[in-house]
Amino acid sequence: MKKAIVVGILVFAAGGAFAQTNAPAVASSTTQSPAAPIAGANSFTERQAKSRIEAAGYTNVSGLTKDKDGIWRGNASKGGTMMTVSIDYQGNITAN
Repeated sequence: MKKAIVVGILVFAAGGAFAQTNAPAVASSTTQSPAAPIAGANSFTERQAKSRIEAAGYTNVSGLTKDKDGIWRGNASKGGTMMTVSIDYQGNITAN
């Protein structure tokens, strides 16, 4: 009986460790996927996407539209330079 419990605990712990290796559903302020922007079902509203872009230091965010891959794309300014920006379903913000 004790052996079965120990085995169960080990299996459960290993499963939790495996789950931690997957990419997060939402990027934190300190992480960004190198493959960003990543296509996926984006649940951000336009307002939420704009707020997140602004929180990353961009101003004059405009023209946001969600493309067929679920990525919000638009224009914004940072450091006096206007550029195109995007935000994916994980919250990764990229600029060109």
